[in-house]
Amino acid sequence: MDFDLTEEQVAFQETARDFARERLAPNASRWDAERQFPAEALREAAALGFAGIYVEEALGGTGLGRLDAALIFEELAAADPSTAAFLTIHNMVAWMIARFADAALRARFLPKVLSAELFVAYCLTEPGSGSDAAALKTRAERDGNAAYRLNGSKAFISGGGVADLYATMVRTGEAGARGITCVLVEKGAAGLTFGRPEHKLGWNSQPTTMVNFQDCLVPVGNRLGAEGEGFRIAMAGLDGGRINIAACSLGGARACLEAATAYVRQRRAFGRALAEFQALQFRLADMATELEAARLMVHRAAAALDKGAPDATLRSAMAKRYATDACFRICDEALQLHGGYGYMKEYQLERYLRDLRVHRILEGTNEIMRVIIARALLGAA
Repeated sequence: MDFDLTEEQVAFQETARDFARERLAPNASRWDAERQFPAEALREAAALGFAGIYVEEALGGTGLGRLDAALIFEELAAADPSTAAFLTIHNMVAWMIARFADAALRARFLPKVLSAELFVAYCLTEPGSGSDAAALKTRAERDGNAAYRLNGSKAFISGGGVADLYATMVRTGEAGARGITCVLVEKGAAGLTFGRPEHKLGWNSQPTTMVNFQDCLVPVGNRLGAEGEGFRIAMAGLDGGRINIAACSLGGARACLEAATAYVRQRRAFGRALAEFQALQFRLADMATELEAARLMVHRAAAALDKGAPDATLRSAMAKRYATDACFRICDEALQLHGGYGYMKEYQLERYLRDLRVHRILEGTNEIMRVIIARALLGAA
């Protein structure tokens, strides 16, 4: 077992770090305050290969693995967790198209997704079925042989309204997971509308809206996989999505730990630097230890997914649960170590805290991660 990065991994890690420092960090606070979607910066990231990280090279992607992606997303999130997280969703849908679309559908959409000419969104959650995704009610009925007619709504959709393509889970058959199908809905389709942008605690550089379908016609050729395979496709995407969002938590927590370490070195109280107080030294030590433990879990889960290991889903759930909880605590501790300054927007600790809070909810809440872990331990279905 080798914990050292390869030369190639160091190279693209540095590329991501430089891009984050030059393009994301100087603008992240403004994008957050103005609720501005950074389309230009995302397309620049795509030009570096960051819009199709684990899409194979033969299909135009970067051809890297899930561990490689975790390294990249940590670097991007160290500057801007919100924008990095949107890019994780874009990568997830790009992989779904590359993996499950037929040749004609891939040729039609994938090149434009990989260049970020088209932005994509993932539509699974509904107003009445959050954690119980298999209970979704959005319905797709055949309209002749060539189209589906969609009716229903999706909730909390990142990129709603700005995305050009929506990977949407719909019910085409029986109740439960086996009756779900995945279709790609194009922006501009008749019957596709969006709710108002939600006012959120964080993740303000990406809009979140309801996505509504009212007699929305979608070509049958826009289907990913066969009818009834949608839930399997959705869950396959979520294993990687959980690792990606955990990696974004690593980046945000690392930035906060670095800021806190620098602050206690220069801030003085009672005639001494804060870094000289053992109580604060111990808090930094615990923060650094938790961050390293979280990183090891994320990398282990990513390696399992890369190998197609049978325990990849379990490890992804464990990594997501632990990393997102631990990294939020690290951000909170870093803010506390800054005292009143940590509460001020100028120091940006509060932005990281707000952005990382939602990581414990999305891609399956951490309570659902515990269900997945417990079922694997107990051998439950």
